[in-house]
Amino acid sequence: MVGERSEDGMAGLTLESAAAGGVVATFVPEAGMVGCSLRAGGEELLGQRGGLARYVGSGSTMGIPFLHPWANRLGSSRFELAGRAVDLERPGLPLKRDGAGLPMHGLLTASGGWVVERHLETGDGGVLAASFDFGAHVLLMEAFPFAHRIELVTTLAEAELTIATTVHADAAGPVPISFGFHPYLRLPGLPRAEWVMAAPVRERLLLDDRQLPTGAREPVAIEPAPLGDRQLDDAFAAPPAGEPFALEGGGRRLELRLGEGYRYAQIYAPADTDAVAFEPMTAPTNSLVSGEDLPLLAPGGSFTATFTITIA
Repeated sequence: MVGERSEDGMAGLTLESAAAGGVVATFVPEAGMVGCSLRAGGEELLGQRGGLARYVGSGSTMGIPFLHPWANRLGSSRFELAGRAVDLERPGLPLKRDGAGLPMHGLLTASGGWVVERHLETGDGGVLAASFDFGAHVLLMEAFPFAHRIELVTTLAEAELTIATTVHADAAGPVPISFGFHPYLRLPGLPRAEWVMAAPVRERLLLDDRQLPTGAREPVAIEPAPLGDRQLDDAFAAPPAGEPFALEGGGRRLELRLGEGYRYAQIYAPADTDAVAFEPMTAPTNSLVSGEDLPLLAPGGSFTATFTITIA
């Protein structure tokens, strides 16, 4: 129910279940613990986009990437936060920028340094746990001076994949919490236009021309319907507890539920990409700069956020 296989020359660790025609989830610790594959009945359910090699080489996201210490983009590369100076202009940082030059998707893209703690079979699947000591990396701490350790626990139970992320703050000071994930989901064998999307959100965050929240919000309702030629790159408050984002069609349904810790979400569905990302976020985009609804983890404290993908 657990195993190892080569993914573009890197070690991919697998979790396997007999449910849904056989589910296999693959994660690559040496590439930032990215979830590079999720298969059911031999069909790939994650958008590969440029693939793992391109993710490692240029930071072009694919699969299920972990975005830390912030998700999506920031409005500045230098700013004050919790009494400390953040400097993302330091040479050598593993930093991706968007077309406008804004910092994107954190500092751990395809990062090495993850330590596998457990990779074990369970009765109906398996568990993979890994940790990353942010405070032990000098360059990262010079840019984002908040010492902490991350634990990422991925559990496959029958046809449900749950990812739990815990941040443990160092005793020396607080840690801002603004991480997230970018799971690209797809329905194989069916044109994108025919995928029925459900997004039970109630409130949209208005964005400026740089895709940063303005601070204003508006009510919204997205009725379940085929994607057609719709494009989305919008930010929302999290839906009510238990209500899933979903893609359905061709006899397959994929659901993503936000658990504890995730109070916001982005929907990214460009017309030219054969995938839709329902993105769990612990804070709004740009919250490290704006301070909007930004959790601050007390010295010595812990913060956990979970989400689950269900295959039906």
